[in-house]
Amino acid sequence: MPSPTPGSDLDDRGDRGPVDTVPRERTRPAGVAGRRFTLLRDYGILLSLLAMVVALSLSTDTFLTAGNLVNLLDQAVVVGLLACGATLCIIAGVFDLSMSAVLAVSAIVAVLVTTEAGVTLGVLAALGTGAVLGACNGIVVMTARVHSFIATLAASIVYRGLAVIITGGAIVYPAAGQLAAFQSLSWPTVLGGVTASSLLFLLVAAVCWVLLSGTTYGRRIYAVGGNEEAARLSGVRVGLIRVSVFVLSGICAALAGLVLASRGGSAQASMGTLLELTAIAAAVVGGTSVRGGEGAIWRGMIGVLILTLIGNGFNLLGWDTTYKQVVEGLLILGAVSMDQVLRRRRT
Repeated sequence: MPSPTPGSDLDDRGDRGPVDTVPRERTRPAGVAGRRFTLLRDYGILLSLLAMVVALSLSTDTFLTAGNLVNLLDQAVVVGLLACGATLCIIAGVFDLSMSAVLAVSAIVAVLVTTEAGVTLGVLAALGTGAVLGACNGIVVMTARVHSFIATLAASIVYRGLAVIITGGAIVYPAAGQLAAFQSLSWPTVLGGVTASSLLFLLVAAVCWVLLSGTTYGRRIYAVGGNEEAARLSGVRVGLIRVSVFVLSGICAALAGLVLASRGGSAQASMGTLLELTAIAAAVVGGTSVRGGEGAIWRGMIGVLILTLIGNGFNLLGWDTTYKQVVEGLLILGAVSMDQVLRRRRT
């Protein structure tokens, strides 16, 4: 039995009871033109990634080496974790511009608690901090009815200020005897030298993927982002869903903060500045619509890989990295423009 689409539930059921809704991701226009449209929408970004891989493989001797591939994955970890949270938020119809500030506060809390109570409690405190700050974002957005873009931008300033107050503007370190355990996320594993943080990233991406594409909760995220009013009339608790995605975004930011703090063996208030923009860019480049209701975790991860490949390609080819930002900016502009073109064609 096919699942209903957002907005059609009320018409079909005639009541306001909880219903399952299906993401636009799965809608299929009819006919040959529709199939071509669907293929372009779903797999165009994957073809772009493959083209970049082939081009770099043919133009350099070092791209396909194990060391470079391990390094490539390691470089994608922090932005990838943030992109998981960004993708969930954008699909739900909100933006989280406080992710890098949450990252910094969580990392600082991790170091301070580790110093007093050990690494395990430090990690748990960081995750709790990310969840609480994410919940604060969601509650403010839903209760004050302030656009998430503005609310989380203001929140990021508050959180950065909080990080400066906590640290006094200084760099904080775990105790010398705790440093090795604190940096365990940056250690290579027996899996070909892939770091523990890379495995953590892949695990988080897999969990978010299953959560978004295989659960009722995920379907309601799509419904809320696709048509808020229809979702509300269908019995979906819009406010709760959006607060929850902010909480998940905060936890992803905290994990990214733990990775950065683990690599450097320290934390400071300026950590990860503006990384939230790169994460949002990765989600958009991957095909997640900035208008909400469309996208997928795998697409966000493809976007992360493409942005990482651009940086890796500039380094391997010896190109001036000054132009890297220009390329990334044009890529983001192209992705947003393509999103608009596809939307117009669909309507």
